[in-house]
Formats: sequence, structure tokens, C-alpha cells
Amino acid sequence: MSILNTPFTLPNGSILPNRLAKSAMSENLGDKYHAPTPTLINAYYEWVKGGAGLLITGNVMVDKMALGEPQNVVVEDRKHFDLLQQWAKTTQGSDTHLWAQINHPGRQAIGAINKEVFAPSAVPLKLKGASAMFKTPKPLSETQILDIIDRFGNTAKILQDAGFTGVQIHSAHGYLSSQFLSPITNKRTDKWGGSLENRARFVLEVYRNIRKKVGAAFPIGIKINSADFQRGGFTEAESMEVLQLLSAEGIDLIEISGGSYERPAMMGSAKKQSTLEREAYFMEYIEKARKITSKPLMLTGGFRTVSVMENAIQSNQLDIIGLARPFAVLPNLANHIFTGKLSSLPSPNPKIGIKMLDEVGSMEILWYELQIKRIGEGKKPDFKMSAYKALGHTLKLSLRKAFRKN
Repeated sequence: MSILNTPFTLPNGSILPNRLAKSAMSENLGDKYHAPTPTLINAYYEWVKGGAGLLITGNVMVDKMALGEPQNVVVEDRKHFDLLQQWAKTTQGSDTHLWAQINHPGRQAIGAINKEVFAPSAVPLKLKGASAMFKTPKPLSETQILDIIDRFGNTAKILQDAGFTGVQIHSAHGYLSSQFLSPITNKRTDKWGGSLENRARFVLEVYRNIRKKVGAAFPIGIKINSADFQRGGFTEAESMEVLQLLSAEGIDLIEISGGSYERPAMMGSAKKQSTLEREAYFMEYIEKARKITSKPLMLTGGFRTVSVMENAIQSNQLDIIGLARPFAVLPNLANHIFTGKLSSLPSPNPKIGIKMLDEVGSMEILWYELQIKRIGEGKKPDFKMSAYKALGHTLKLSLRKAFRKN
């Protein structure tokens, strides 16, 4: 039996049935009220049947006034509790865990669908063409910061009550928690900025608020950047310090990633020759992390060969293999790996020919979102789908949302 098909026990006693996880992907499949749609729920039924031990949802936002995408699911109250229960029940009859990734976009909130945008500091995205999509954010007041922290805890508690088996704090890829950690986006001079201790205060308070509300037996994971990959940004050394702080707090699973909209290392933009040879984008970092924390480590990004994944677990470099895009084109991926039907994984790389969109991975995100939609509609993924079709679909959704706002 492949070592990938062996169970793993988390620090709180929860048992993952195997070492494969579907890492979070943007689904953009909420309805106009930001509730989960039947299409979204059906996609998870398919992934549960696919055999992965852990499924982590795409962004579940904590505030309907702060959206990263036009059809984000938002959980800020119990208005759509029955639909959340239906989503959680997709795992019934299996040992699969379903964790919700909870998030706030901060400055990475599309201007057309957000009346106001807030972040730690008034630092706009430095990205070609960004001014047309993203507003310069307003600095958060301390009252607003405390409200957002409480929202994370409330969202986690609602999801726990609905039947989700865990949550993951999104503190990577340039979203709000990541913005607090980075000196580039956090220019504050109060207790929420300046030193690393102050910049890490937000994510630690988010964790503490969630833990207080859900109790010790409910798993809390985090997705965190190994670095921002930007001059003057959140460094690898600082990331290691934050890992130690989170480990001391009792975090249950640490997923390593990296980058942001400005420097999308999570999409493979920071590949070195050593990375190409070892596949995983952040393997060198996680080997260092292994030495400073005893908490379970999950690595997502770049794994495409089963033998490499098996070796990473066998050699104790990490505990859980995170896969994202391959699950969007092959929902039965884990079972195919366990039965030996697959030795390497599919990973189409759609492009549109517009450098600004192609380089940051925007087209890939939109293309894979549509593949997830097909899965939820009971259709097979379409490897030949045009990247232009994905772009057109998203523009239509954004315009529709913008008109509703106005």
C-alpha cells in the first residue's frame, strides 16, 4: 500500500484517513446572496467520492462587504445555515474531513464589487493595470480590526455547528492577514504594525478568537506564506518566527505556500532549477520549518509525480501532500493514485496572450474555476476549454455584481 494511503493523526486527536488533501481553490460558486449553490455542493460530493483524506474549501469570506470575487460564499450569520449543513453533509458515509478556508481580502478586493476597501494601511497594489481593478484601501481603525477578528471566530463557530470538521485561516497570498504580516503593506505605527511581534498580532488574535469559540477538539489550520518574494516584504526568517508563535498557540496543521497577487509564487513564478528538479515550490523552506516546529506540515504547489510525493512523506519532510488544480480536472484523483492508475498528474496551463493576466496566473484561476463549475454540474472537465471563455464568464459575473451594487 502506498504511504500516501496511510492515516495521520492531528495534535487534537482528529484522524485524517490518508495523506492527500485537496488544497483550497477559488470556486466562485456562491449565489447572489453569497450562499453555497447546489453546483458548489455537488462538486464536493464528487471530491468526497474521489478519495482525498482532507478537502479544504475555497475562500469563505467573513464579511459580505469585503469580497475577493463576485460569487464568494460569505458566512457572517446563520441566514443560510441549512445550505451550510448540506455542504457539510457531503462527507457523510466517508472518513473524509471537510475544512472551510476562512478569509478577508483586505486590499485584494475588486473595486467594482466593493463599495469601500480596507487594509492595514493605504498601500495600493503595485501591479500593471491594478488601478483599474483595485482601489487604494483605507486604513483600518482599531475598532474595525477587532470586529474582523471577531468575525473570523463567529464564522468558524457557525461552520462548526453546521458540521464542518475544521477550519483553515488564510494568511497567505496577500490577503488581509498576510497584509498585516508584510512590512510592504503594513505601515502602521500602533500595536498592529512595526515590529514582527506587532505585525503578527492580527493572525494570533484571529487564532485565539476562533479557538475560544470552537474549543480544543476542533481542528484549526493555517495557510501561511514562506515569504512574499518581494524586496522589503515578509521574509523567510520572519515566517519561521511566526510558525513558532503559532505552534506555541496550538495550531493543528500548517500549510506552506508563498507569494501574492503582485508576486504569485504560489502559481510557480518563483521557480528555480532546484525547484524544477524537486517539483514542490517550497520544499527547501519546509525542510527548515521541520526543524523548528513539531506541528504537522502540509505543502501545496508543484507536486506532479506520485513517486516524489511518496518520497516526501517517506523521508518525513512533511505530513500532508496538498494538491489543488489537478483535482479540478480529475476529481477522482486520490483514488487513481491509491490504485496505481496514475504516476503523474494532469496540470493544464491555459494562457490568453495578455502578459498582465498570464503572468500573475489570473487566467489559470478563472479557467480552473470553470472546471470546478462543470464538475458541480455533473459534467466532465474540458481540457480544451478556451481561456477566453473563462475570462468572459468572470467579466460577466463582475459586471452583474457591480450593477447590483449601484
